[in-house]
Amino acid sequence: MELKQYQIVIVNLDPTQGSEIKKTRPCVIISPNEMNRHLKTVTIAPLTISKTNYPTRVNVLFQNKMGKIVLDQVRTIDKARIVKAATFLSKKEIELTKQIIYETFVR
Repeated sequence: MELKQYQIVIVNLDPTQGSEIKKTRPCVIISPNEMNRHLKTVTIAPLTISKTNYPTRVNVLFQNKMGKIVLDQVRTIDKARIVKAATFLSKKEIELTKQIIYETFVR
């Protein structure tokens, strides 16, 4: 399965510990395509339908439901955790995601 940056994939995140986001859920691949092609891992940010607004979260529409990309729970996973590939973020969602990643991790 070819995996691309800003693609939404369904991922089994269990087992987890403590406050980590659990269960099988949609996640956004944020690692660059070069890494995705050559490594057995990808870096993802999970999606949630929580209504809580944090500055590290980006609103997205996935399967006709509003959700949020949880950029404060970024993690690297083995590709074996990916259950199936889905769609891609919109251009607007990608730009917002890049902006929040920059403000959170680079600035």
